[in-house]
Amino acid sequence: MTAALLNLECKICGDRASGYHYGVYACEGCKVTNTIKETVWRKSGFFRRTVRLNLRYKVCSQKCPVHKKSRNKCQFCRFKKCVLAGMSHTAIRFGRTPLAEREKMFMEFHVLVRQLEPKSEKQQALTRSLYDSYLENFPMTRSKAKSILSGKDGDLFVIHDMKSLMAGEEFLKRKLSSVSTLFPAAELELSMFRRVQYGLAEAVRRLTQFAKSVPGFRDLELSDQITMLKYSALEVNIIHLSHLTNKDGVLMAEGSVFMTREFIKSLRKPFCDMIEIKFDFLAKFRALELEDCDLALFIAAVILCGDRPGLVNPKAIEELQDEVLQALELQLKVQHPESPRLFAKLLQKMTDLRPLVAEHVRSIHLLKKSEMDLCLHPLLLEIMQDLH
Repeated sequence: MTAALLNLECKICGDRASGYHYGVYACEGCKVTNTIKETVWRKSGFFRRTVRLNLRYKVCSQKCPVHKKSRNKCQFCRFKKCVLAGMSHTAIRFGRTPLAEREKMFMEFHVLVRQLEPKSEKQQALTRSLYDSYLENFPMTRSKAKSILSGKDGDLFVIHDMKSLMAGEEFLKRKLSSVSTLFPAAELELSMFRRVQYGLAEAVRRLTQFAKSVPGFRDLELSDQITMLKYSALEVNIIHLSHLTNKDGVLMAEGSVFMTREFIKSLRKPFCDMIEIKFDFLAKFRALELEDCDLALFIAAVILCGDRPGLVNPKAIEELQDEVLQALELQLKVQHPESPRLFAKLLQKMTDLRPLVAEHVRSIHLLKKSEMDLCLHPLLLEIMQDLH
C-alpha cells in the first residue's frame, strides 16, 4: 500500500480503508469481525454474516457513534450505518462478485490512489518540514512538558503563596540570567509580570524563526510578514500554554517553576485574570490530545490568517494557509482516526483564540494606566499598540 492510502477511510467507522468491500471503501474491521461466536461465518465479514444468517439485532434508538474504538459496542447501529453507506444486499445474497466486476472495483480503487498520491506526498513533506522546524524552535514540546508536570523530569520549584513566590524569585535569579534585578518584595506581582514578559519576548523570537520555515512565507510582502507575526504572537503563546498547564496550575520559566492555580486566583486584579480566564479554553484544547506534529501545522495555520487588519496581499496568504490546512487535515486523519471531527474543532479554536487575546490586551492597557512602575518589554509594547 502506498502512503496515499492513509487518506482513504472506512465509510463505516473511519478507520483506514483496506480496499473496496461490498460496494464501499471499508477497513478490515468492518469487512472481517473478530467475534468469537459463529466461528464458521466470522471470516465472511460483519455485513455479509448479518445478511446471510438473517440476524436481528436489538433495536437501538441512541444513534450510537460508530468509529474504530466503538464499532463492536452496538451491532444494530453498526449494521444500519453499513446500509446507509451503500453496502449491497444483492451482492451478499447472490454470492461472490463476478471477476470482471471485482477487477473494475480494484482498478477504481487504485486509480483514486494514484490521483491522491502526488498531493498526499506533498502534504506529508510539508508536515515533516514544519515538524522539524517546530522541534528546533520550540524546545518545550508537549512530551517534555508532560514529563515535567508528571514529576518524571526536572527539578520543579512550586509557588503556592507570596512567601514561596519570593523564594521562587531568588531561585530563578540564581538559575536564569535573562532578567535583571528584582523588584522590591512589596511589588512581587510586578516582578513576576516582568519575568513573564521576557519569556514571551523570547517566544516571539522563536515564532519568527518558525514562521520563516513555512514554505512561501519569506516570499510574502515584508509588511504582511510583520503584521501576521504581531497578530499571531499572543494566540500562539496561548496554544503553547495548553501543554504547560493542567487543572492545578501552570509551568513557567522554561519549566523550572510551577505556579498553582489557587495562588493565581489570589493575586490582585488584573494579574489574576491574565491566566485564570484562559484555563477553561486550555482544558478544552488539551482534551483534543494533539501531538507536537499536529501543533506544528496548527500554529503555521494560525500565523497564515489572511483576515488580519492591514494586509497588502491577503489572497497569497490564504493560498499558503490552504496548503497547510490540507496537510493538517490529512495529518489528523492519519494520527487520530477515532476523532473524525477533530479538524473542524481545531478550526473553531482558531476563532476562540481571538477574544482571549483581546481580553489579555485590555488587561495590559489597564495595567499601563494604573501601575506607574510598569515597564513593558519594547517588543511587546509594539505588538500591544497594534492590537489595541
